[in-house]
Amino acid sequence: MRRSTATATAAAVTVAALLATATGCGGGSADGAGSNSAPGELTYWASNQGADIAADQAALGPELKKFEERTGIKVKLEVIPWSDLLNRILAATASGQGPDVLNIGNTWTASLQATGALLPWNAENFEAVGGRDRFVASAIGSAGAAGQDPAAVPLYSMAYALYYNKKMFQEAGIEKPPATWVELVETGRRISGDGKWALGAEGANLANNIHQVFVLSRQHGGSFFDAAGKPTFDTPANVAAVKQYVDLMAEARIVAPGNAEYDKNQSLQDFAGGRTAMVLWQSAASSFKAHGMKEGDWGTAPVPVPAGAAPGTGTGVNSMVAGINMAVFKNTDNLDGALKFVGFMTSDEEQKILNGTYGSIPPVKAAQSDPAFADQDLTVLRDTLATSAAPLPQVPEESQFETTVGTAVKELFADAAAGRPVTAESVRAKLAKAQQQMAN
Repeated sequence: MRRSTATATAAAVTVAALLATATGCGGGSADGAGSNSAPGELTYWASNQGADIAADQAALGPELKKFEERTGIKVKLEVIPWSDLLNRILAATASGQGPDVLNIGNTWTASLQATGALLPWNAENFEAVGGRDRFVASAIGSAGAAGQDPAAVPLYSMAYALYYNKKMFQEAGIEKPPATWVELVETGRRISGDGKWALGAEGANLANNIHQVFVLSRQHGGSFFDAAGKPTFDTPANVAAVKQYVDLMAEARIVAPGNAEYDKNQSLQDFAGGRTAMVLWQSAASSFKAHGMKEGDWGTAPVPVPAGAAPGTGTGVNSMVAGINMAVFKNTDNLDGALKFVGFMTSDEEQKILNGTYGSIPPVKAAQSDPAFADQDLTVLRDTLATSAAPLPQVPEESQFETTVGTAVKELFADAAAGRPVTAESVRAKLAKAQQQMAN
């Protein structure tokens, strides 16, 4: 890629703010990777979707070779761990030196869009990959700020579900998974004990904290940002949502106190090891298998909703629209090749292959309807994405939101684990502090 010579001051400020709040500083420099790709070459930064980087290289390698054979364009692949990815991207947007094509978490899209470094997906660019209408509407809704051309194209779609251990449910005499939060607590109290816990959580995982309380906020009729994009963190609805989540440990006592320190998929290991009976996670089947579980060991159900509600819009929202988007740096030296590559990766054929490998849902309509995505796990996820998932706020400050509110929830879990009271007032104070940090 060429170094950008027209970076707006506002974009530079946005990058600086994001760099200040980003976590996992393992790779904060592009160091020339992907810069000035040779003619007939593209550099691609892929996110770590498989059990490890080697698994991703094995999965993507044959597909990139297939693209090279069809187009003559060689793709230089780098798989980047999630702990490093955001900082690597931010450094690239600040310096103008980075890959031609990259994967981004869809919740970051509006923040990265605000830097001005990503290619806008206008009608012409969408036409180069088969048209905007090929993609599921909810996935496009998480590809950039409202009222602007999307800054990325959906690649893998995911949704949250309630996963439960069938054997542990049978041993406790529980016939079906809980459909409401009241039922979840009741079920959890029947299971917890003798060294086993009902529900796994990750109190130190800031992004997961945000995903959980976002859903609960919607179920309480709340929002963390108003229509103008201003933070509204400490509203009564948000206080109730955060308290409800932390109270699964503090009051209901169905989450182990040690989960307050969990991060980086530790709750999935507990679930696979039979130490917890349930976990709320996004598209987790491939992770369970990587930890030794077999098909049929777990069941999949929609995330609970309030009593009297049904999964759907409004208070029936039970997942954020999770997923991975594919973006192009707009100062790439090989725009035509980059568009061809995005078109290849989002083709019906490749969508079936890649999403089948990773246990995710194709955001491309034609691929999503394939019978390969009709098992119980994927049917629950597909139905959730179609009917009851909502995108996280598509605002430039989304990354700061994840850090500040995610940290507030982390601190409240620490209070619960230590036996300190978690009250509506203590929750409100943490959220007010987070909102103040956003203003600084």
